[in-house]
Amino acid sequence: MTIAIGSAPTRRKGLSFASFEPWLYLSPAIVLLVTVLLVPLIIGIGYSFRKFSAFKSEFVGLGQYQAMLSDPLLGEALTNTAWWTIASLFFQFFLGLGLALLLDKPFTGRRIVQALVFLPWAVPSFLSGLTWAWLFNPIIGPLPHWLHALGLKAEPTNILSDPATAMWGPIIANVWFGVPFFAITLLAALKSIPSELHEAAAIDGATPWQRFAKVTLPFLAPTIAITVMLRTIWIATFADLIFVMTEGGPAGSTATMPVYIYVSAFKSLDKGYASAIAVLLLVLLILYALVLIGIRRTLVRHV
Repeated sequence: MTIAIGSAPTRRKGLSFASFEPWLYLSPAIVLLVTVLLVPLIIGIGYSFRKFSAFKSEFVGLGQYQAMLSDPLLGEALTNTAWWTIASLFFQFFLGLGLALLLDKPFTGRRIVQALVFLPWAVPSFLSGLTWAWLFNPIIGPLPHWLHALGLKAEPTNILSDPATAMWGPIIANVWFGVPFFAITLLAALKSIPSELHEAAAIDGATPWQRFAKVTLPFLAPTIAITVMLRTIWIATFADLIFVMTEGGPAGSTATMPVYIYVSAFKSLDKGYASAIAVLLLVLLILYALVLIGIRRTLVRHV
């Protein structure tokens, strides 16, 4: 009886520490997330309800959000953001999927090809944008002359200086930069598919396309959903390439919402309006993420 009484407090003390121990290990990450993400988010939302001038600020309530309803530049930025995001994502995904399927097969020099494919992901986005801006320059870059030689342009001019074609410059640079992300993640997902399933399908007489559609694609679907969601959010909030290559021009033809936020905050010095646009972009991306998460859950249940 004495032993039982003496050991009970020890068990309770151990259980108490065990329940607290995970939070102790997580505390540095939690403090970092709160400091870097949560606090700036709260401050930014608070800024969206204020009007800033050179020396003071005043509370305007929903005034900044009402101003967005009559802002033609914001509508153009929304359109540019959708075009920039959809086009970049389309080419990144399908090129990345093709590279993943290629690298999943054994062939001579595969390790060298893998290194070359993954190299663009290691290049800083600023340097990537600067390099592609040089490549599109008709004086020092080869791309305008190649396009002219192929008959795609009447003369070797810079596509970044034409409002009708300027967006294609950052899109091409972004595709080159982002393809490795899809190639890496989809290749990892391909490696997790049991080879017995492909062998059984081949024995049953399935064609390569049928094996891809009935075996490979269902297993890749959950990974595709989450990678598409993440990459969409990154592209939609990605301003580095566009700002380095065009600064949102010419004539606002490449001004996406992140670029417009930057211009409003640091050139027009209207931090309140910039914060309101950022909140709008945040809400749109949260809604998009919720839809993709729902689709992914449905795909997981059917795999």
